[in-house]
Amino acid sequence: MKIALFGYGKMGKMIAQIAEKRGHTIVAKIDVDTTEIDFSAMDVAIDFSMPNAAYKNISSCIENNVPVISGTTGWLDDYEKAVALCEEKNGAFIYASNFSLGVNVFFELNAYLARMMKSLNEYEVSMEEIHHTQKLDAPSGTAITLAEGIIANSNYKDWKLDQAPKDEIPITSKRIGTVPGTHTVAYDSAVDSITIKHTAHNREGFALGAVIASEWIANKKGVFTMKDVLGL
Repeated sequence: MKIALFGYGKMGKMIAQIAEKRGHTIVAKIDVDTTEIDFSAMDVAIDFSMPNAAYKNISSCIENNVPVISGTTGWLDDYEKAVALCEEKNGAFIYASNFSLGVNVFFELNAYLARMMKSLNEYEVSMEEIHHTQKLDAPSGTAITLAEGIIANSNYKDWKLDQAPKDEIPITSKRIGTVPGTHTVAYDSAVDSITIKHTAHNREGFALGAVIASEWIANKKGVFTMKDVLGL
């Protein structure tokens, strides 16, 4: 496949390495200074750009009939606009807050645990996420996805950063060194605690998942998630 990269930071560089190892060609490396983009040269685009650039990148790909994979977080106020545009143009689009195969299994485990804990009112849930100091958004998109999974399968109404009332999920965000990403969901009661945790050892899992998603979306039309890609 001919892959265009929107955003060529640390993630973009790792995606390029993995894509080339899997036999693909990187035909464009598009960053903030890029002025001309040849959409006809691309089979698929992968967007790991900045929050303020993501919607423009995604919509431009859809307008030009290029399937697009986005892992940029912090732009989701425009997500429904992207979905509507994709449906209007009969395009192909996948957004994921985290493309790691392990994290997407963790999402499913989190939702399943939330369903089991729903009637156990003596437990209170909380979350913690830890990332490197260069991460711009807090809480992480992955933490928000985890919180949404709990809300959809429990009596919790919303989430809040740090302190939260009893019917909302408190999320603690920490920025430490070069940590790729650690997410913990804990259910605590007076007598015990139940904890599930995902720890990323490096960024390679995120990059591999994005490349696998770009391979999967070939010749498809619609708005998809990593659940579709992995058959979860």
